[in-house]
Amino acid sequence: MLSELREDQLQKRHWRVRKKVFGTPARPRLSLHRSHLNLYVQAIDDLKEHTLCSSSTSKLGFQGNQKGQGGNLEGAKKFGAYFAEVLKKQKVSAIVFDRGGYPYKGRVRAFAEALRENGIKF
Repeated sequence: MLSELREDQLQKRHWRVRKKVFGTPARPRLSLHRSHLNLYVQAIDDLKEHTLCSSSTSKLGFQGNQKGQGGNLEGAKKFGAYFAEVLKKQKVSAIVFDRGGYPYKGRVRAFAEALRENGIKF
């Protein structure tokens, strides 16, 4: 019962944020999903409804991919630096950050700050 309430509250927060956040080809929306063990992100162009690039901490291309590394702050920082390089290869230098209804603290904040440190503007 309690978990259903939490999921409903998360969904409401996500839609409240999502109403205001919109991605374009020049500034795609960076959608973040946080699970217990991993982070999942997508750069989305909402005009074309097209995903430009996506990645997760469980993906083999992520260099810090050791067991349990995506679920902590250090893993989020490394993943932020890795995904900034992926965005630069796609020639994306500015994004709109969609935190997915999650509070801006912990792994979400560490990921966002790592993106900023590596030259992605938002």
